[in-house]
Amino acid sequence: MPRDNMASLIQRVARQARITFRSPAGPAFGENLHRLQQLLDEVRAEDLHLAPRGPSAAAAAGGGIPWGGVVPPVSYMHICETESFSMGVFLLRSGACIPLHDHPGMNGMLKVLYGTLRIACMDTLPPGAATAAPPPAAAGGPCLRALYRSRQHYTPASPPCLLSPHTDNLHQIDAVDGPAAFLDILAPPYDPQHGRDCHYYRLLEGPPAAGAEPPALPREVWLMETPQAADFCCGGEPYPGPRVCL
Repeated sequence: MPRDNMASLIQRVARQARITFRSPAGPAFGENLHRLQQLLDEVRAEDLHLAPRGPSAAAAAGGGIPWGGVVPPVSYMHICETESFSMGVFLLRSGACIPLHDHPGMNGMLKVLYGTLRIACMDTLPPGAATAAPPPAAAGGPCLRALYRSRQHYTPASPPCLLSPHTDNLHQIDAVDGPAAFLDILAPPYDPQHGRDCHYYRLLEGPPAAGAEPPALPREVWLMETPQAADFCCGGEPYPGPRVCL
């Protein structure tokens, strides 16, 4: 049997990610990205030896150390990392939220493995693009104008959620109606020394009035940069799936 046919699906995803992101400015990038998207769309929880559960059960099974005596709301399984991309699995407990954050200069792909995620995506707007003054709440810290593009539910049946350095680069991820997990690819990986540090933001607008419809999307909004929320932490646990070699 040919070697490629013997390779696990996640191994083939990793190989294609390496091909795709080693030349993100090359002429074949679009074609390679489409092929990676097709492979990622095939991945299911069972391919990574995962069963629907929350990080609390995983941490207990793996002997994880609780965060401040409490199991973290989110945990991460590292699969592989190169200079051009990183890949792993995030597990969210029911009701957990990965707060609004950015991916400076990075591409990303997210594929739900089980559960339902609500993902809100935004783009930063260039300085001077604001059509209105910041709200009074913005006096508390740095703020920026952004385009709130979408807020959608994703399930294992959904295609991957994609982000680029300029489109959908900021997003918030919420687990809806139970625990959820997703396979995550970031290219290149976070690296504060090269200007790719994670920043968190807060949407500067109140909730819609009772009985009112949420404002239509897309729309311009103001965001304020904030420290990482005190009630958010990401723990770690072993990856149980097929080994990836690059």
